[in-house]
Amino acid sequence: EITEPSVDLAVTTALAAGALGARMTGGGFGGCVLALTRADQVDSTAAAVGTAFADAGLGTPVTFLGRPSAGARRLE
Repeated sequence: EITEPSVDLAVTTALAAGALGARMTGGGFGGCVLALTRADQVDSTAAAVGTAFADAGLGTPVTFLGRPSAGARRLE
């Protein structure tokens, strides 16, 4: 209930394109969307979201790849 249409569109499109999960994160001016995909689906998922945004008359979304890694830990 705190998202905006462009965020909802990005989430539903990423899921429809095969993302394993997608959700809004952050906040403020719409936040951003984190989509978990298989490595071989990154480009096609991003392209699907870009096409959905263009079809809806929205600007081009900014996408970037993040790779999971070990969490932060305290060095002693």
